[in-house]
Amino acid sequence: MPRRSQEERTRSTRSALTTAARTLFASRGYSAVSTDEIVRAAGVTRGALYHHYADKQALFEDVFEQLEGEISDEISAVFADAADHLSAMAAGVTRFLDICQRPEVLRIALTDAPAVLGWSRWREIEARHGLRLITAKLSAAAADGLVATSSTEALAQLVLSAVIESALMIANGADRDPTQQALTTLLLGLVHR
Repeated sequence: MPRRSQEERTRSTRSALTTAARTLFASRGYSAVSTDEIVRAAGVTRGALYHHYADKQALFEDVFEQLEGEISDEISAVFADAADHLSAMAAGVTRFLDICQRPEVLRIALTDAPAVLGWSRWREIEARHGLRLITAKLSAAAADGLVATSSTEALAQLVLSAVIESALMIANGADRDPTQQALTTLLLGLVHR
């Protein structure tokens, strides 16, 4: 059997760590999970953890970044399948609200990430993912005369905040239909008719 390259071993160890950490963070939350539990679940040594990550927070950040990438991929696919900007935005909001009801997304991305990483770092990562998608979609809609704005970036941040708040409301017991309808009404107010 051929020896694995250093790159393959690195990739394998990092994958084991992020997979184990993601499962544990999703089920119990960042603060309730120890590094000892993570390395046990990953089947690696403590030294391996600290070889690849400065600390538990750095590992959490990697987990969050991967999760955000997966969410962005799902939303991008919805946008790509839509016939027009309005359909894309409506389908994107619906899919995002669905995604946010997944326990790991609610716990890792919406609850723990802002607290663990701090608002600035959380927003920086979000800017590469969800905020980037919203900004691109609003820019395209504005270019087609569908949305008027003097600052697409500011509008995108406000839209992202409204969508995240809606997801949190639903996750914390608000009835989905009226919450989603209120969000849709808010977002349709941006559209030129």
